[in-house]
Amino acid sequence: MSIAEHQKRAESLLLAAGILPVVTVHTLDQARAVSAALLEGGLPAIELTLRTPVAMEALAMLKRELPDVVVGAGTVLTVAQMQQSIDAGADFLVTPGTPAHMADALAQAALPVVPGAASPTEMLVLYARGFRVCKLFPASAVGGLAMIKGLAGPIPDLKLCPTGGITEDTAAEYLEQKNVVCIGGSWMVPGSWIEHGQWDKVRDSAAQAAKIVARVRAH
Repeated sequence: MSIAEHQKRAESLLLAAGILPVVTVHTLDQARAVSAALLEGGLPAIELTLRTPVAMEALAMLKRELPDVVVGAGTVLTVAQMQQSIDAGADFLVTPGTPAHMADALAQAALPVVPGAASPTEMLVLYARGFRVCKLFPASAVGGLAMIKGLAGPIPDLKLCPTGGITEDTAAEYLEQKNVVCIGGSWMVPGSWIEHGQWDKVRDSAAQAAKIVARVRAH
């Protein structure tokens, strides 16, 4: 499958997600419970960060036990992590930034990828390599809505998944932008809720997020 086809799949996947919870877990039980709560609330896809020792094992476990959850491997920093994520069964890959060697590897990856970028130059480099979807990160720190609106003119067919600093209060405004296909956030999965097993709060927050997506897309 070509990079163009993989990028279409990435766009479709993000569009279906609407809001992508960025999840960090420290145990397999946490991974299982938080993913189930998000799914119950109406958010079927997650970005599971590779920031903890258990993350790769959790990814593989989720694909076995909760096949209805679409699992993206996030914070992919190296080619080795990329390959480990693919082997573990990741549905897609997300990077916080994309140096040249990672862009080369991601362009050859046999699944959808969402490479990270923080500036127009980085995005244009990705665009020239055939990428049509990218993660704007850290979104609020690099200009937020003003940056996204500014990019819509020169590269209108580059679809963005802004992540970083977005809250429940600002989610709708980001989703309303014509070049935004999805947003990433962690407000529905704060570390304290996960640590204390407050899965009802995760579920209810996910339900609110799903309502935001439905409301924006109904207009």
